[in-house]
Amino acid sequence: MEQRTDLFKREQRWGLNTYLYAPKDDYKHRMYWRDLYSAEEAEQLIALISAAKEHNVEFIYAISPGLDVTFSNPKEVAALKRKLDQVKGFGCSSFSLLFDDIETDMCPADKEAFSSFAHAQVSITNEVYQHLGEPDTFLFCPTDYCAAFCTPNVSQSSYLHTVGDKLLPRIDILWTGPKVVSHKISVESIEEVSSVLKRAPVIWDNIHANDYDPQRIFLGPFKDRPTGLIPKLRGVLTNPNCEFYPNFVAIHTLATWCKAPAGGGLSAVEMADEEQDPCYSPQKALTLALTDWLQEFLSTDQPGARPKKESSDESSYLPGPGDNPLYTAEPLTLDDLKLLSDLFYLPYEHGQTARTMLQELDWLKKHSVAATAETNETAEWCSRAQKFDDMCEAVVQMFNRLSNAPNRSILYDLYNYICDIKSGVGLARAYVKTLGGCGKPSAQLMNDDPEPWGFRGGLSGEFQRMLPGHGNRDLFKHPPMTAVYCIRLYCPEDKMEVQRISREMQRAEEGKVPSMTQPPLISDGLSSGETPPSPLCAFILEDEMGVCGYALALTDARPAAAKIQREISDSVFGEFPSLITTQVLPRVTDPSPAKRMIGWLLSSIRSSGSRGVFCELRQSDRRMIDLYTKLGSFKPVKMAGLPEDVLAMGTSL
Repeated sequence: MEQRTDLFKREQRWGLNTYLYAPKDDYKHRMYWRDLYSAEEAEQLIALISAAKEHNVEFIYAISPGLDVTFSNPKEVAALKRKLDQVKGFGCSSFSLLFDDIETDMCPADKEAFSSFAHAQVSITNEVYQHLGEPDTFLFCPTDYCAAFCTPNVSQSSYLHTVGDKLLPRIDILWTGPKVVSHKISVESIEEVSSVLKRAPVIWDNIHANDYDPQRIFLGPFKDRPTGLIPKLRGVLTNPNCEFYPNFVAIHTLATWCKAPAGGGLSAVEMADEEQDPCYSPQKALTLALTDWLQEFLSTDQPGARPKKESSDESSYLPGPGDNPLYTAEPLTLDDLKLLSDLFYLPYEHGQTARTMLQELDWLKKHSVAATAETNETAEWCSRAQKFDDMCEAVVQMFNRLSNAPNRSILYDLYNYICDIKSGVGLARAYVKTLGGCGKPSAQLMNDDPEPWGFRGGLSGEFQRMLPGHGNRDLFKHPPMTAVYCIRLYCPEDKMEVQRISREMQRAEEGKVPSMTQPPLISDGLSSGETPPSPLCAFILEDEMGVCGYALALTDARPAAAKIQREISDSVFGEFPSLITTQVLPRVTDPSPAKRMIGWLLSSIRSSGSRGVFCELRQSDRRMIDLYTKLGSFKPVKMAGLPEDVLAMGTSL
């Protein structure tokens, strides 16, 4: 109640005039829509409606009967009318019927009474609207409330055409745009749906909604909706974050957008060079919102604000020599809030600082060899690593200042989010330091059994990672590979190409270790062609120039080990019975194809019934050691009698 009243004050102050009441915490709004409100509940609603009127905000009461209503049953229609009559008695004069996010199959009784689901919804909506005396504001939310839901499309949707033809003309229709959460809403798309609905829609905008993902919050500006939409709409409603206080930016920038044309274009909000709308600049609007929000953060008059301490001789403490100094936090700044917004921007894009951090981390990972070996990129790597570290430190300092801001109510709404991003940035920061040799590898980064606090997702994350589309909506896109690679099964004709690659890589190693001193590897017979790989356990990597790599395996490595008189214990063979060897030419600079090829090979070995696989590598073959290490699953294996400069790595299947 207190937060909603505060919202009405903000709306009045910012020039907004409508509040749609459809809360998930009112179970009589949706699941138990037939139940009347108790005396105590009625008192709260009456007070809320009165508060809205006091601040010149139109209160629209929404009800969602679509989960289980029988449209053709007169008793159901009467129950809906009775419920809305009760709310009308509370002083409410504006209403909405919502049929979003429900099943579209009608019950047998409704199938007999109505020719379609749309006809059933329109019938009950028109009847209720007329029963209430045709109020000036009455909203209808269709089941197909965005273009993505329309079959086959907006202009040919029989559902929308029925709604447009049959719904009484003074009833407004809610619409979310091209999608449930629309990246952009164009004038052309609104003109199309308006022609089908035979009226201008009311946009119900989910651009700042976060109820579908509890790990995300959106603090970026209202954007990608041209102000040219305004004369083509009946109105705009925003469905913002679940948390109240972080919605300051979403609602403030919407208010700026709504006022932009009436404000005479550039006089209120100037346009940035890169933006196209002559009447509204999202970045300028964001700065205005953050400037005002900063004052709320620093205010001690707000609910939940930390009172100023009164100093006294008894309570004051001064540390003595050798004691820890008192912790003091600098006051929160506008730059802190800009950084906060960049880190939690919008569903389809990160803010500029967040994008820069991702780009820097990606570059540092790809060029990490420059951190440990002197190359022409070493100076640049060190410079960019320091830049990344400085950006991480800014996040930490922002967190500290936010945590010590006087207004605790805002902090409580944000705290889980800023803790999460501080933790993620900290892991990335430690990883870059490890790459540069400035610290020990983080146990959380390198451990194959991380603690729960070190990873994200829970059961929902597990499900998503098993689905084929996981990662398609990542906001940071890796640049596409410039080369096209093909992975295929090995055939006998590939024997000479495998030998060629093996010899070429051996010659490359001769400058480091003389070949006569190199002890044989169990896998040498595979690479030389003396021992054929096991069936379906060999793959070839090709690029536009030809064969450039291979991955070969023996499901049973014992005969090959015996051939070179390598004694391996039964316990090792029991855990790792199979052998793998991989080689890729240096021209393959992207590790992804080799990793994928090895993944396919491991899958084939697993299908043969093997429980584990190992490889032998010469210590001088740093490229292959690095490749296996970065796969994450291969670990060093201790083997008695292993030559001094040979490393064994293995993984369970």
